[in-house]
Amino acid sequence: MKLLLTSGGVTNPSIRAALVGMLGKPIEESTALCVPTAEYGHPMCTPQSAWRFVANGGGGSMTGLGWKSVGLLELTALPSMGAERWVPWVRDADALLVDGGDALYLRHWLRESGFEALLPSLERTVWVGVSAGSMVMTPRIGEDFAHWRPPSGGDACLGLVDFSIFPHLDHELMPENTLDAARTWAEGIGCPAYAIDDQTAISVVDGEVEVVSEGQWVKVRE
Repeated sequence: MKLLLTSGGVTNPSIRAALVGMLGKPIEESTALCVPTAEYGHPMCTPQSAWRFVANGGGGSMTGLGWKSVGLLELTALPSMGAERWVPWVRDADALLVDGGDALYLRHWLRESGFEALLPSLERTVWVGVSAGSMVMTPRIGEDFAHWRPPSGGDACLGLVDFSIFPHLDHELMPENTLDAARTWAEGIGCPAYAIDDQTAISVVDGEVEVVSEGQWVKVRE
């Protein structure tokens, strides 16, 4: 799987170019599934914010990028459907557009739905994460971002990359997300870590990590 881990979505030409490069073809010839599940686990998210993501990709356009087709995949529905029904939909998609919200809630439903077990086989698929949709790929999110608590406790996520992410650096609506706060968060995270703003993404292809940015980012822990 190819990963495009963003803070705010596909917000500038550099991030869009990185996405096209991962797809290996124009967005207009590519299919996508959007996954809003993480929204429902975060106290600041609402049905309206989930709809904005589904309808037009929110502030950093995702579903509105001009895809050949876009479908909706809700992870909480999958356990009641049977894998034989939904797995082909996932395998046929060129990209998965995974919204933000609560990373631990998203991680829980990736496991409960059976989607987590499918991930290693999706070699050509591009995972495009927004905020929590990116953080879920990391080893840990840290206590600062732990809102919904899984039955097993802790703040562990999938660990498909070896670094953690502090998103929305210096965001005007999140005054607490300062560089100083990111450095303090990083002290307890136990792995390499990046603080990225909404004009930044981290690309991971075949284990190669590259920062794609028209904004601000800092590697806050080596």
